[in-house]
Amino acid sequence: MSIPPWLNWARRLQAISQTGLTYCKDKFDIHRYHEVRDIAAEIMAAGTSLPDHAPLNDLFAQQSGYATPKIDVRVAAFRDSRILLVRELEDGCWTLPGGWADVGEPPSVAAAREAREESGYEVRITKLAAVFDRDLHGHPPYAFHAYKLFFLAELTGGSAKDSHETADAQFFAEDNLPPLSLLRVTPSQITHLFEHFRNPNLPTSFD
Repeated sequence: MSIPPWLNWARRLQAISQTGLTYCKDKFDIHRYHEVRDIAAEIMAAGTSLPDHAPLNDLFAQQSGYATPKIDVRVAAFRDSRILLVRELEDGCWTLPGGWADVGEPPSVAAAREAREESGYEVRITKLAAVFDRDLHGHPPYAFHAYKLFFLAELTGGSAKDSHETADAQFFAEDNLPPLSLLRVTPSQITHLFEHFRNPNLPTSFD
């Protein structure tokens, strides 16, 4: 699944406007960058059949600084050759524990924290298995460009607990996966992480 051209255009316009508003001083340029941002929101609203582009404009207005891809960290932890997944409250489907990395955290620390918060399990990160461009791996379209970092980890403690974003944490065999939250993880990515689990000497995969 490749991203549609309109989404790429809208993202690029949003990034131009965000970076422009960060650095420009001229009041006329500021006005123009606001117009560019509004056009980006209109394009994205039309592409997603939203009746109003105002919520997207508000979302874009919350972004500041030089525009860069967002970073999503995900953890693959195994028990008895089964992988740990959590069920997302948002869509009721399952994913690797993880989420957006926070400013000020090393990526491996962010990944371990996300695993603990979303699953209840303590983990020790052991390997960066993959760095993927979200757009190139079959995910549904998303408003922002994102990179996905997949880490392998060892379980060190804890037990299954719900969070404000997830309900239930279980271990699944590779041939018996539940419905996946495709916004967050795809079947091919799960398969790839099982390959890294079986063969720890595999090099890190990247786009």
